[in-house]
Amino acid sequence: MKRLFYMALAFVMLTSCNSKTDKKSSDQSVAGAMVENEIHPELYGNWVGDFTVDEKVSEEILEKQGEFPAEFDYSPKINLTIKRITADTVIAQNVVKGNLRPLVGKIEENGNLITFILDEPGDKKSDGRFEFKLNKDTLEGSWTAFDQSVNVKKRNFKLIKKQFVYNANLMLPNDENSEPLIDWYASKKETKTMADGDSTYTFINDLYRAASPVVYTLNASKTKLTEADLKNLKKLDLEIIRNTIFARHGYAFTKINVRQFFDPVDWYVPVSNDVTKELTQLERDNIALLTRFEKFATDNYDHFGR
Repeated sequence: MKRLFYMALAFVMLTSCNSKTDKKSSDQSVAGAMVENEIHPELYGNWVGDFTVDEKVSEEILEKQGEFPAEFDYSPKINLTIKRITADTVIAQNVVKGNLRPLVGKIEENGNLITFILDEPGDKKSDGRFEFKLNKDTLEGSWTAFDQSVNVKKRNFKLIKKQFVYNANLMLPNDENSEPLIDWYASKKETKTMADGDSTYTFINDLYRAASPVVYTLNASKTKLTEADLKNLKKLDLEIIRNTIFARHGYAFTKINVRQFFDPVDWYVPVSNDVTKELTQLERDNIALLTRFEKFATDNYDHFGR
């Protein structure tokens, strides 16, 4: 499987390159032939949505373990990018949980029905096969792990085409019904003892960090931050404000305690695991200041229902 995958990928990459020794007319002929061989270019681009654990798999996990693991990602965001389609080969890439994986496979057309079967390389335990169809303006299908011993063997998805565009004005969504952003993955235990008549009870509470409303209003991609802006903020506030800069540039976060704030955001499209060169000088300066304050900032922990 791996060998076939990389042979197909290498072939497409090779045929996509112009030889420096070829004459200009030959280059144009090759390029023209390649364009003619491509089909459905209207499907090229980012297709984004939730990568949801299959219901049957969820039931199996709960039956086996009694609960989901602490770091369990039920529906992380996925960006499936279609790069090239010919009658013989489809080249694509998926980004999920900060991991970028190449995809190679085929397209099948039966009347108005268009279906895809795309495989990840197979050299990682988490690799698998994508099978999906085009339903009007949506890609609908599933992913199945090659290794059936993994915890999550199958995920489902419905993806909508969404172009990535950097916009310094983008902010985390906030309205009158918005609840505080809570870090559900960095809890602290609190032991309490209560007396009831002659009996004493001891129990443990989970306490969580909550962000301040400032994360909805302080834009570190447009405003030159000062020490006065940051000195009274909690550590979580600083982390979210800093990571919102990276989210605007389409950075693919790997850590779940960061992704929990951005995966649900409609405008967030993970496209790259390195956006360093895309940052503006203002953003670089603000990131440096925010990082410095994060080292010394603290957080208040409180109890929140899930």
